[in-house]
Amino acid sequence: MVYQSRSFQVEVSGLHQNEVTNQNNYPIRSSGSVFITIPFSRFNEELQRINRLGGKIVNIQPLNLQINEN
Repeated sequence: MVYQSRSFQVEVSGLHQNEVTNQNNYPIRSSGSVFITIPFSRFNEELQRINRLGGKIVNIQPLNLQINEN
């Protein structure tokens, strides 16, 4: 059986390294851009969190992940 997982890759600029962003499992690049993969089910919450942290969304790309379950 094959499942499709809807996810998006979001490019964010303007995030600064601070106490909150230190807890993330991805580093903030020196260029200031970060690529975050977000599942569709958490998309709205994550966009709100990015805005609260002062980030600016530069680009959003859909990702189609296929999960094979045998």
